[in-house]
Amino acid sequence: MKELITTEQLQQGLKHYRRIARQDMLRAAETPHPDAFLKHAESRREVYALLGEHAEANDTQAVITRALELYRNLPFVTGTPEHEHPDIKGQENALENFFLLVGLDPKTRREARSKRVKLGDTP
Repeated sequence: MKELITTEQLQQGLKHYRRIARQDMLRAAETPHPDAFLKHAESRREVYALLGEHAEANDTQAVITRALELYRNLPFVTGTPEHEHPDIKGQENALENFFLLVGLDPKTRREARSKRVKLGDTP
């Protein structure tokens, strides 16, 4: 991983992502699956808000650790139809955007992803 960004930079990036998710929420009605699109955007926005709150009281490394924990605990739903499981897919998308923001090493993300269980499987 490259040098960690500051907590202030992290919060600015999360704020930017929240604004994009809000714009997506507003345009959900224009999409083929408006309810799923809205839920996806809402889920992303919730993750960004959660990580932003965590960043208010913790350093960047602690926020990254929390994000990796959230990512590992998400059920694996890749391969399902686009409009199914929008809440999980939105959270996954938000966390992957966060990992890009902080410059997380792809290997670390892959290791966290490999620990996820398929939806319906018991851990």
